[in-house]
Amino acid sequence: MADKLKFAIIGFGTQGSAYGRFIDEGMVPSIDLVAVCDIDEERTKLAKELYPQVETYSDYKELIDSGKVEAIVTTVPHYLHPEMAIYALSKGVHVLNEKPAGVYTKQVKELNEYAKTADATYAIMFNQRNNPLYQKIKAIVDSGDLGNIRRSNWIITTWWRPQAYYNQSDWRATWGGEGGGVLVNQAPHQLDLIQWIAGVPESVYAMVQEGYQREIVVEDQVHAMLRYANGATGVFVTSTNEIAGSDRLELYFDKGKIVVDDSQKATVYRLKETEQEINKEFDAAKVKSMMAGEDVFGDLFEAVDTIEEDNVWGAQHSGVMENFAQHILHGKDLIAPGAEGINGVRLANAIQMSGWTGEEVSIKNFDDEKFLGMLNEHIAEEGKFEQRQ
Repeated sequence: MADKLKFAIIGFGTQGSAYGRFIDEGMVPSIDLVAVCDIDEERTKLAKELYPQVETYSDYKELIDSGKVEAIVTTVPHYLHPEMAIYALSKGVHVLNEKPAGVYTKQVKELNEYAKTADATYAIMFNQRNNPLYQKIKAIVDSGDLGNIRRSNWIITTWWRPQAYYNQSDWRATWGGEGGGVLVNQAPHQLDLIQWIAGVPESVYAMVQEGYQREIVVEDQVHAMLRYANGATGVFVTSTNEIAGSDRLELYFDKGKIVVDDSQKATVYRLKETEQEINKEFDAAKVKSMMAGEDVFGDLFEAVDTIEEDNVWGAQHSGVMENFAQHILHGKDLIAPGAEGINGVRLANAIQMSGWTGEEVSIKNFDDEKFLGMLNEHIAEEGKFEQRQ
């Protein structure tokens, strides 16, 4: 068994070049960077200057067909993720797809179905799943110690982007070029995490504001209401127009609560009994004391714990890359199997569809074709991109 995976980066922009640095700096010991592909000659020239040992390509198919690489990462525009992944898998080349897995569920389903038949690994760059803080939170939730979830709230508005960001190129913040705004470009991290930790909701009702505070045609502010199978509810709020933004996750359970601030610190509140049991035991005398402003809750908590984890730069992404290589080389379980990428895409699509129709949209029975038809209507209105199939 080889000690290192022969690896290629397709798309040597901001993200792709960062992955090159991680590998070069020894943060991904099981990967050997052997090739870089980019349609921009200046980017491949830069890659060659930085890493003289790599071979460079301008055509991703030529790279994959060369037989010189065992695995790729796709740091390219979102619409291309499924196309490139399917081609690589068809040639027996392992794929680490950048997030999101795609723009719309139909194309991601096609990728997932193909990946089932391929003799190669398909994973996705959900780097936040490699955040020790969220891993510990998921372990607590999965243990069942806090009981059933009742409510999830995530306000993630730290994605501020000025108009100049959108003006960098014609494809940015367009339906045909990117497939959406904050939901597909910034918030896929949280759209994945909320489902990974709290479970996949059954439906969503959303207010989606397009071009609210920016001169763009896609969404720059979103308020979504989630409904879970057990009757629990959730709220998801995100935007790109708040300089003093917030990042706060709250998960409330029958027997406690978890609060996460700025992805750095979590506070876990554990009740001695479930809220239902406490409710039954709360008599008139305690109600009187409570209404008088006395502390009647202090003795109800078993513990209030704080979890803090250092967020080392690059460790999340490089950790997913190393895990991907270790899975291929030694069979280690994947942190982020590619098939799970559809969850975040489907939730984003459902939120967009709810915004367009003003109706609650089922996630459990999501209509892929209806969404694609509506997306194509928006692309046609732009008049500068091909419609999707």
